[in-house]
Amino acid sequence: MIRFLLLNGFVAVYTILLCMFGLLLSLFDRKGGALLHSYVAVPWARLILWVCGVKVQVRGLENLDPAAARIYLCNHQSYFDIFALLAYLPIQFKFVMKKELMSLPLLGPTMRRAGYIGIDREDAREALKGMNQAAEKMKKGASILVFPEGTRSPDGSLQPFKPGAFHIALKSQCDIVPLIIDGSRLVVPKGSLRIQKGSFALHIGKPIPIHGYSKKNMPVLLEKVRDAMAELMTKSEVGEQRSEVSNQTKPNVEH
Repeated sequence: MIRFLLLNGFVAVYTILLCMFGLLLSLFDRKGGALLHSYVAVPWARLILWVCGVKVQVRGLENLDPAAARIYLCNHQSYFDIFALLAYLPIQFKFVMKKELMSLPLLGPTMRRAGYIGIDREDAREALKGMNQAAEKMKKGASILVFPEGTRSPDGSLQPFKPGAFHIALKSQCDIVPLIIDGSRLVVPKGSLRIQKGSFALHIGKPIPIHGYSKKNMPVLLEKVRDAMAELMTKSEVGEQRSEVSNQTKPNVEH
């Protein structure tokens, strides 16, 4: 109970302080949020992971090209996914998220200054505006990151994908990079604030070109990306099983 209160209190206070610093720094940020990403979001995420005793294993860094504008699609298991992506994905990117998050005190204005895009899922016309805004950012060289499931998975399995991210990809004509986070639900399950020590994996897949796709065959593109993410998840699960078998022959060591 004491650890629960201390960790969540730290996350809250540290977030407030970093938001205040970020709003101040944004006055000097002429690169569309690049300073906020590098000097606010990344340190914020890294320190929270360290204090909470959470490690992230990253695979597939060779599939990244920081100079290319791409749309990164990631599954969603826990709010700790956000920390992992900011801390361990070594590129500049903007989150596309629920618009209501932009209304949060301090955090909302800071995210807007960082160039994040809010999507109103309850209003189709406003949602289209948000998607067009994201596509325009990508045409100017920005990468974006979207959780295509739209919400956190309660059991870690891939949920159905919403089409918004694929509309953005087609409009911007930028390739898609599939990402998989596996195991973060064990650190902080959906609906819980109790933070467990542990580790989880972030897998980066190979870019998927969107050349040849249009609105007419967008469902084919959606399934191709989902299949790629499912394959990454399967490889991750195989790796975990091997690790568990290996650990049975070794003494338990607490890190």
